[in-house]
Amino acid sequence: MSRRHTSTSRRYVGSGQFGGAFHPKSRISPLLSAVLIILGAIILIGHFYGGSGIFGGQKVEISKVEGEFSCTSEVLRAIPVLKKAYGDNMRKVLHVGPDTCSVVSKLLREQETEAWGVEPYDIEDAEESCKTLVRKGIVREADIKFPLSYRPKSFSHVIVSDALDYLSPKYLNKTFPDLARVAADGIIIFTGYPGKQRAKVGESSKFGRPAKMRSSSWWMRFFVQTSLEVNEAAANKFEQAATKMSFKPSCQVFHLNAYH
Repeated sequence: MSRRHTSTSRRYVGSGQFGGAFHPKSRISPLLSAVLIILGAIILIGHFYGGSGIFGGQKVEISKVEGEFSCTSEVLRAIPVLKKAYGDNMRKVLHVGPDTCSVVSKLLREQETEAWGVEPYDIEDAEESCKTLVRKGIVREADIKFPLSYRPKSFSHVIVSDALDYLSPKYLNKTFPDLARVAADGIIIFTGYPGKQRAKVGESSKFGRPAKMRSSSWWMRFFVQTSLEVNEAAANKFEQAATKMSFKPSCQVFHLNAYH
């Protein structure tokens, strides 16, 4: 009796109705577990060392724009609002600040809009699309502490983000008049709030000093001292458009008239 019972059991496991499904599974499961462990390790390595491999390019692209502090990412989100506020007057735009290739690329997709950029950083590690803009002369590397190599009123508007926070008042006094010189209609500034934002890691060394977030009252006093006027009409239109489009700025936005 016992021998017949054992024989029946062997037939059930090895060759019964479900035997083909259960028996191989006991041998495949350890192999499948090993494959999943190896795949998980690859994903973790790609996440932490995202400079190469199948995940590296995506991580670099995101981190360049979405750092701990980036008003440039704010500019990207604000472009439709700016177009609503300024209308057809925003026809030829210069963006000044880090990650300017991202801003210029998006502006160029807007109808009847020319876009140019000034990158204060070394962009040797930039993506190929950015290097193409540099080769075409659309984006330039330049130290904004010195005069820009553009003729007066070359652009309808100049948009500045993430760059002025690194300049001391001494250099701001030199940089602002030059930004106003190349703008025909106005200057739009995106800058951080004091105590709410801090610089992306590594950027302070590129500018030679850490970022200093200044209050709106400080900027207003500075505008008066440098004879820059706030464009209240543009500011109101921007606020109205932002409300309609459910856009709430995370950075301070100033609208200024250019020198005439």
